[in-house]
Order: sequence, then structure tokens, then C-alpha cells
Amino acid sequence: QVQLVESGGGLVQPGGSLRLSCVVSGRTLPYYTIGWFRQAPGKEREGVSCISTSDGSTYYADSAKGRFTISRDNAKNTVYLQMNSLKSEDTAVYYCASTGILLRFSDCVSRDVYNYWGQGTQVTVSS
Repeated sequence: QVQLVESGGGLVQPGGSLRLSCVVSGRTLPYYTIGWFRQAPGKEREGVSCISTSDGSTYYADSAKGRFTISRDNAKNTVYLQMNSLKSEDTAVYYCASTGILLRFSDCVSRDVYNYWGQGTQVTVSS
């Protein structure tokens, strides 16, 4: 089993920043793919960004490009999502998920490829 624990969510004003963390533990593979997803009330869970822990490849959904940065610290088994210039529409529960190395990396924003999920952390952007 693999466990993922998210942290770093909270309330922030529009234009502000937050950094989310995802700590991975358990029977992890040497290298894997971590995705960040979000789900707003009444909406589908959507992919935001993902990273390969083997070569650091990254992928961003259009909604995240230019504002969010994903990174990893393999020594700490932790993946981060730095979110800047936050907007009200970024309000959602943010989840991280884990799977193996993908043959087609662009699939990493699809929920269907992930085996393990965290419990989520709430991000609220409001004045």
C-alpha cells in the first residue's frame, strides 16, 4: 500500500500564494508519477499538474500554466505545488495521487491512471 498525505491548504486572498505538500510513504516504487488534482463543489475532479520522480518531467493543465509550479524532493518523498496569483476559481479541495511511470506522460492529468489518492486539503481563495 501507498499512503499520500496532503498539507498546506488554507484561506488566502485573491492574488496570494500557497504551497501544498504531498508526502508519499509505504510500498512505493523507486520512481513514480505524482499528480495534483482539484475538485470544486459540484464539479468533476480535474488534473492540475503532475511530475515524474525519475527525471523531473512536469505537465501543467492550462489553468495552472504560468501560475503554479510543481517540484519534488526525492530524499523526502515529497512533492510540492507552489500556487501563485491565486484566483477565486482556484477554490477547491486539492488532492495528490500516485501511480507508476507512464508510457505517455501527458496521461498524467487523467484521474484514471492513478492507483492511490490522498485525503485532500482545502484551498479557499476569497477576500
